[in-house]
Amino acid sequence: MDVRDANKDDAEQIRSVARQSLLASYGHAFDEETLSEAVSEWYDREQVTATVSDDDAVLVVGEDDGDVVAFAESYIAESEVAVGEIDWLHVLPDYRGEGHGTRLLRHVEQRLVDEGVERIQGRVLTENEAGTTFYEDHGFSEGHERELDIGDETFVERIYTKPIDDSPALEPHETPDGERLFVAYDEASRGSKSPFVAAYADENRENLHGWMCSNDDSFDLAMDTMGRIECNTCGNKRKATRWDASYL
Repeated sequence: MDVRDANKDDAEQIRSVARQSLLASYGHAFDEETLSEAVSEWYDREQVTATVSDDDAVLVVGEDDGDVVAFAESYIAESEVAVGEIDWLHVLPDYRGEGHGTRLLRHVEQRLVDEGVERIQGRVLTENEAGTTFYEDHGFSEGHERELDIGDETFVERIYTKPIDDSPALEPHETPDGERLFVAYDEASRGSKSPFVAAYADENRENLHGWMCSNDDSFDLAMDTMGRIECNTCGNKRKATRWDASYL
């Protein structure tokens, strides 16, 4: 399998890979029509073109004899610590178990490191046991979990993290109410103005309190069950996850 940067002409094949991969990983949790409609929204030509043109995005495909058989989509979120977020890593079911996912992951990790990230994150629903095992087998540690309402069901999304170095990225902050929180700049999510960073109630990162807007260090945020966040102070926004109810 050869790995290269994606281009807008890959949109149709990317959709096909995503559809087949999602059905294999989540077909027990979602019906085929729901997943197909979601993929059509996520990876139409316009969306793929926007992603390949985004300086903070890394979208790569794996080819076998000229056919796209895998792809990975990731983004860079920069605050105090630059974090690489792997949103999706898909391999066609018939190509799984042959090391293609590992090769694709290593390629993406190196690209993100070359861009200066200090930590890499992967996201996966716990319904996808093969996905959680994949990250665990490749040196990622379990981070925090959060519930997502998808359609009429509630699912758990787990964040996996891999530090590039051992430098600590936890910083104490005090809320306007006098509560002491520990902000993890190495657990970031892209916002419209600046990343949102995870805030814990303890130094061991066992109790996730919420998020802080790194644009103005504000904890005054509004968040819904799909993961949308908006800073009530500066208007910084984080979009919903790909598992958006508007698609499902």
